[in-house]
Amino acid sequence: MDLITIKNLHKSFGTTEVLKDINLNIKKGSIFGLVGHSGAGKSTLLRTFNGLESINSGSINIDGLEVSKLSPNVLRTLRQRIGMIFQHFSLLHRKNVWENIILPLQCANIKVDNKKIKNLLELVGLEDKANSYPNALSGGQKQRVAIARALAMQPMLLLSDEATSALDPNITGAILELLKNINKELGVTIVLVTHEMEVVKTLCGEAAFMQQGEVLKSGAIEDLFLSPDPKMREFLGENEILPKNGLNIRIYFPKCIAQNPIITQMARVLDMDFNIVWGNLESFNGVALGVLVINIAQSHKERVCNYLDAQGAIWEIVAQKSEKPNE
Repeated sequence: MDLITIKNLHKSFGTTEVLKDINLNIKKGSIFGLVGHSGAGKSTLLRTFNGLESINSGSINIDGLEVSKLSPNVLRTLRQRIGMIFQHFSLLHRKNVWENIILPLQCANIKVDNKKIKNLLELVGLEDKANSYPNALSGGQKQRVAIARALAMQPMLLLSDEATSALDPNITGAILELLKNINKELGVTIVLVTHEMEVVKTLCGEAAFMQQGEVLKSGAIEDLFLSPDPKMREFLGENEILPKNGLNIRIYFPKCIAQNPIITQMARVLDMDFNIVWGNLESFNGVALGVLVINIAQSHKERVCNYLDAQGAIWEIVAQKSEKPNE
């Protein structure tokens, strides 16, 4: 079941169109990434979800509500169900951890449930920091406070705008594990903006790759990795240096065959030699996916390609641009 449905969304700042015909579906309970380089339009798109940015045309439907058509009162109510965490924490330095967390409740005139706040502190690993002030906390601890504050209203949706980009790698890993645990324990749908592929690999089940205001590709992380276009491959950091002689075949290994010894079996079954000229094995949200480039003699093309088809591998011939991936 989809929590967010976006259709034909356009957004401009003056004469500059920053979001161009966006179409996305985000499932309830999922972790979804908006991925791309700086200036791709990711943060602008995220801010349309809670009405912080208006749209020029199209629709954004969240849990059955058309965001752009809501009255101010109904929009205010919807925003109370959408938590948001930012890159720079945005904590009030004159308030301690407890006071920062309950601030959204106070602003909405909602009674503070002390037990729930204690549970939140425990969830984010700050049960001993309730009376501490932000200047006494590390960067990772400040981000945990920001996450707890975003969860104080028990939201159905959590928006994360580059929440880990200001943190060092070790702390980033801990925050990502925390978000994954929040998604699992509370069932909160998480949509995160990031330009870091490691974040997507670790956390997201689905993602949309954006560039210059457009969604170039979206879907399951496995599908994005197994059939990337050249721009997506560049973002993934796949810089292949391949021989000019012979025939280069790029082979993708989906999870169903990633652990199978296809290459060594092929060498034995077909009784031929070939070179492995490039390879990469990655973990995407706990699923191992691989890509390998082999170089063979032109005369072996038909036999090798037929064998790969029989094994269920996804492949493409690198040197011949007219060849399409055989899936």
